[in-house]
Amino acid sequence: MRPIFHPSLVNGRYGDPTIYVETLFEKHSLLFDVGEISSLSARKIRRVDQIFVSHAHIDHFVGFDHLLRLLVGREKTVQLYGPPGFAERVFHKLQAYRWNLVETYPCDLVFVVSEFETPSSMSSTRFRLKKAFAAEPSVSHKNLAGVLCDEPTHRVSAAILEHGTPCLAFALQEAAHVNIWKNRLSERGLPVGPWLRSLKKAVVEHRADDHLVHIDGPATSDDRLVPLGSLRDLLTVAAGQKIAYVTDVADTPANRAAIVALVEHADILFIEAAFAGADAGLARDRGHLTTTAAGEIAREADVRRVEPFHFSPRYSGEQERMLAEVMAAFAGSHA
Repeated sequence: MRPIFHPSLVNGRYGDPTIYVETLFEKHSLLFDVGEISSLSARKIRRVDQIFVSHAHIDHFVGFDHLLRLLVGREKTVQLYGPPGFAERVFHKLQAYRWNLVETYPCDLVFVVSEFETPSSMSSTRFRLKKAFAAEPSVSHKNLAGVLCDEPTHRVSAAILEHGTPCLAFALQEAAHVNIWKNRLSERGLPVGPWLRSLKKAVVEHRADDHLVHIDGPATSDDRLVPLGSLRDLLTVAAGQKIAYVTDVADTPANRAAIVALVEHADILFIEAAFAGADAGLARDRGHLTTTAAGEIAREADVRRVEPFHFSPRYSGEQERMLAEVMAAFAGSHA
């Protein structure tokens, strides 16, 4: 079944770490890290309404100003998620500019910045353009097992890793796919129509069998409210796609264990491989993974596909070598 999420490396394997996730049939997109994003069209950037930032090193967050410039003057709310201290860094980004004319703007731009503090708690701070992006009082709230957001179409979870500073890894889990069998509709005398969207939504949201679904259009019965349980034979449910994102982490046993638990069975794992396997000492000193470590982690997590990135520029022109080392470790062999 066709997935609704389509991720792409914005700056290739050597550039600033940024993944743009386009959503089919929806008017919103996601970003994992906000490095340089000028190669993205304004249309694509204006679709973004959820941003997940691993940490605030410049190559992971420098693109925020470009995004801000394109969104000012539009009615929009953007959710940002990051590690502890992230809201203060966003605040300083916003306060670097003068906003004395914003009361005349017809539209408001709102950033809701959530800090992932522990696997079970977050705090959120709101910044509004029409209030010159002054920080509103933070609100603390609990979350379940590392889940940052849980939407009808997807869920994003995170793990806190070590990079000399807290650094987040993320897993995007698409909601289950619901396939409606038109031949079964026909056999039951039920119409094809907008009501099927409500049926799918009820299934994805795990509604109980006694949840009533309103059927639009001509039907065999005057009773248009039908229990969900009696409609389940019209459909099949398949697991949605899982996309994981890991970058800027030290190769420690604790980090490996946390990564594997988060990204296990991912369909696509985007994982940094900053240094070649022979340069493990450099990787250790700088808190990054090698090609070998990236491949080993992907294999241990039993992911379907690994996409290495964040190659150090010291390996410019050696992309094939770097990829080969990752894939060899992923396959369990030696390059």
